[in-house]
Amino acid sequence: MERSTIVRVHEGLHARPATRFVKLAKSFESEVEIIKNGKSASAKSAVKLMLLAVKENDEVTIRTKGADEIEAVEALVGYLENPLAGLAEEQVPAEPDTAAAAGMTLKVEPAKPAAFEEEIAGALKGVAASEGYAVGAAFAHFPPEIKPERRTLSVGDINAELARFADAVEAVQARMNASLASDTLSANDRGIIAALRDIAADDELRDEVVATINTGSDAVTSVISAAARIAAQFGQVDDPYLNARADDVQAVGRQICLALLGQADVSLDDIPEGAILIAEDIGAWDLARAPLKRIGGIVCGHGGATSHIAIIARAHGIPAVLGMGAQVHELRLAREIALDGHRGHVIANPEGAVLDRFRARIDEAAREREALKVFKDATPRRADGTVIEVAANIGSLEEIDAARDAGAMGVGLFRTELLFMRHMHLPSEDMQAETYAALAKAFAPYPVIVRTLDIGGDKPISGIEFPQEENPFLGWRGIRMCLDRPDIFKPQLRALLRAAVHGNVKVMLPMVADVAEVRATRALIETCKAELAAESVAFGEFQLGVMIETPAAVLIAPALAREVAFFSIGTNDLTQYIMAADRLNPTVAKLNDVTNVAVMSAIEMTARAGVAAGIMVGMCGEAAGRPDLIPEFLRMGLTELSMSPASIQRAKKRIAELSA
Repeated sequence: MERSTIVRVHEGLHARPATRFVKLAKSFESEVEIIKNGKSASAKSAVKLMLLAVKENDEVTIRTKGADEIEAVEALVGYLENPLAGLAEEQVPAEPDTAAAAGMTLKVEPAKPAAFEEEIAGALKGVAASEGYAVGAAFAHFPPEIKPERRTLSVGDINAELARFADAVEAVQARMNASLASDTLSANDRGIIAALRDIAADDELRDEVVATINTGSDAVTSVISAAARIAAQFGQVDDPYLNARADDVQAVGRQICLALLGQADVSLDDIPEGAILIAEDIGAWDLARAPLKRIGGIVCGHGGATSHIAIIARAHGIPAVLGMGAQVHELRLAREIALDGHRGHVIANPEGAVLDRFRARIDEAAREREALKVFKDATPRRADGTVIEVAANIGSLEEIDAARDAGAMGVGLFRTELLFMRHMHLPSEDMQAETYAALAKAFAPYPVIVRTLDIGGDKPISGIEFPQEENPFLGWRGIRMCLDRPDIFKPQLRALLRAAVHGNVKVMLPMVADVAEVRATRALIETCKAELAAESVAFGEFQLGVMIETPAAVLIAPALAREVAFFSIGTNDLTQYIMAADRLNPTVAKLNDVTNVAVMSAIEMTARAGVAAGIMVGMCGEAAGRPDLIPEFLRMGLTELSMSPASIQRAKKRIAELSA
């Protein structure tokens, strides 16, 4: 039996989603194949499945044969069509250790300070894989390379060597299972170790090792050879995430070889508090079970931003610079290391002004972050008692945890364009409804403001053909494009109506310049409601608002206020349109200043119109998070400020100071 479908698993069948898919496939007796572009792979082999490079929005066919083939097809297709299947164990909030480490070493994730814009003499450069600054004692971790034994087996020795290999695999799996049972691991780390465990027992690796041993080669040599070949295959796949899985295969091969040789790997258990780990390569298995709270930073010759090392580092708030290549050997004898995880810079034995700059930034950011924590759950109010909603600007479900950890009182701007841009095809109504519903559930009862598709010729997406425009910022974009393309706009509106059943959803229209655009959207919403009712599809009501970002919207704000439930001022675009200065053009950067009297006057005009009409007035541009401007915005009557999660606690603190 076979059935074709479009893969909706977030980011496709990479390591952990592939592991879960294989586990599901193995729960059925039937043989199961997955086919993509004429190539097939066993759905019961994680390695073969990953090498097939099944990405989100790929069309695949599931083919089954056996007693439970119907049940197998239904279950596996259901998994592939679930956008959240690949996220179940990955959306784990980062829990950085914020306690001050001994001496001056602290793990921090501050914004990049101006002082670090200039190049630092003598800095080595790698891949900025996990943000933060750190200075600490160097801890060199360069385990000896495992060499092939290159023994030739006699025919009589082959079965014993096969048994030795099987025992080694079992031992590695047992160690990994023991780690998975530990309550010290985060769900993120647990998912990574589970994926590595399945690679260790995968048919692709095992079959190649067994075949090589059967030709008379010893087990260690066979494992090294098989791991190298499979890793090379991952390296050739046109996908950065799958390229990074080559390191995982090599790491698993090393663990099996150590078990064959009866050796233990060099341990990280003795790493000093706050030390900077220096390694040519480090397996995710080794890092996940290391004393992560003691590691001040990571510098590694291998790896990139999508490697499991980077994922673990980010999840634990550890600054990391990877992909250093041969440069990492220059750090072997260093006493102390300073690393900049924002720019990917590493300095050996920092002294003088460079060390002072790192110390100052680390100390300042650590003190500030610790002090701001008390505002995470605060409900900021104006002096008259009015609650000020401090919300988050986000663009994907992956950002939910960071926003909630920061204390966001909902979402003031959810940019839906990322949902459209990350796919090869336009996202379906069902996919959008699931995404918006997940967002609403995550923040309920707080409101989430979803901006309808704000896209134009400057950032085209698959499925929409944009005309060539001399100035796409003033062209066919935002609400203009959506109203011209109801085939795109209606599925989004229907999805938002369906999601409104699950929480406090509000919808905001971008690039509005005319009241007629709001009225046309309202009419389309009513059409969508009627269709959903006729189809017996559950839906809810949502408030409709507009983003104030064009001068026209400012000038007709009183008329717009009679049509909508809220305003949200987008200061980024409003500033460039008021000042007639492209915000991406450095030659006119000085004109892009939200504090210019013309821009501040436009904001006040908007606020006055909204307050007079009794509707909420908020702000979702970058200016909303500026402590120096918050007093002015509150004076004007704004009751909602939305910003990046990193600015939320600071904004709450500023509001509290004003009402004290």
